[in-house]
Amino acid sequence: MKLRTKYILFVVIIHLVALTLTYFIFNDNKVWFIVSEVFVIISIVVAIQLYRQLIQPLKTLMQGVDAIKDRDFNVKFLSTGKHEIDQLTDVYNQMMDELRTERTRQEQQHFFLEKLIFTSPTGIVILDFDDKVQQINPKALQIIGSTANQVLNYPIDKLAHPLFEQIKLLRSGETVMVKAVGINTYKLQKSHFIDRGFSRHFIMIEDLTAEIVAAEKNVYGKVIRMMAHEVNNTIGPVNSIMQSALKTDQLWESHQFNTLKDALQVAVDRNQNLNFFMRNFAELVKLPAANKQPVDLHQLVNAVTKLMGIKAIEKEIEFKFQLTEGPFNIMADEQQMEQVLINIVKNAIEAIDFNGEIVFTTTEDRRSLVIADTGSGISAGQTANLFSPFFSTKKDGQGIGLTLVREILVNHGFEFSLKTVTPKKTEFTILFT
Repeated sequence: MKLRTKYILFVVIIHLVALTLTYFIFNDNKVWFIVSEVFVIISIVVAIQLYRQLIQPLKTLMQGVDAIKDRDFNVKFLSTGKHEIDQLTDVYNQMMDELRTERTRQEQQHFFLEKLIFTSPTGIVILDFDDKVQQINPKALQIIGSTANQVLNYPIDKLAHPLFEQIKLLRSGETVMVKAVGINTYKLQKSHFIDRGFSRHFIMIEDLTAEIVAAEKNVYGKVIRMMAHEVNNTIGPVNSIMQSALKTDQLWESHQFNTLKDALQVAVDRNQNLNFFMRNFAELVKLPAANKQPVDLHQLVNAVTKLMGIKAIEKEIEFKFQLTEGPFNIMADEQQMEQVLINIVKNAIEAIDFNGEIVFTTTEDRRSLVIADTGSGISAGQTANLFSPFFSTKKDGQGIGLTLVREILVNHGFEFSLKTVTPKKTEFTILFT
């Protein structure tokens, strides 16, 4: 029962009792009966006025409560001149001012946070209470190569990207370094925050590729320069002495020294090979800046396949072309891009034991070149180290071919990857964006 109903019922009962009692008590004395009735009437009038004074503040408060329910913090009440009501009005108005200020501050903070997440160079994925993707910023979409519609409102464990496979294994507060396809290296960090009393998770994806590549280059650059310095300082004088000895006929007049002469010649040749070996490594350190000019990629592919055609024929490997019509122009250093394609095709030929094919495919919409071979493929353990300096899958490999490819493509700003997509199908993809 409402307070208003209780009050009215109480007043009605009291006055009915009073009227009944006065009727029986003062029935014989009309004067006192009239006086008592007047008092009852005055009491009713006072009760009505008190009712209005008590109920009006309650109505006012209920209007304020409704405004709060509707999240309308602009409703305020004027002073009435009545002390008790004005005290309630002042408290209510002060509370509304605080709520309005707090809401404005929260909206500003929310807007700032949204802007910060949207423009952050770190990929950010925010999950809801059921671990579904509620929000994802453009950097994270760029990293995973998807659109917002492909990931929003999907459970994290239903997304098949390699990074999400690692995220599923993370617990809140853990951090892990992940090397994806190609040279890209990411730091994944999972954490949580409290929203309305419940825990929600978010993931930060930080691209460390540039820092790691720069650190690697700095390290192996120092090593190569030191090795080249020591080798050149040793090989030069030693070869000079041995060649002078070989040209001194008086030393070799007796045939008993022919074996020694042959050995010296072998040593000279070996030193020359060692010198050539070091020059190959030095190319990584001395790689010039890319002189970008308009280049027709299709012409470049045709030139490289003609150059590598003899090696392909020897192993009965067929070149196939799925190129878009017309020229495919890119901005690149022609000589450096030619070296990239030579290294890729050379590796593809060496990966095929005998009788296979290498397919060259260009797509205009993706602005990409894919070189696919039917070789033995790349194991999961090799994928993470493919572009690392000095790493090679070949017994006699120097580990500089793909490293040189990496340096050239990174300097050009081209994205790339090398992976075995199916058995007997390995693809090297370059995106010219």
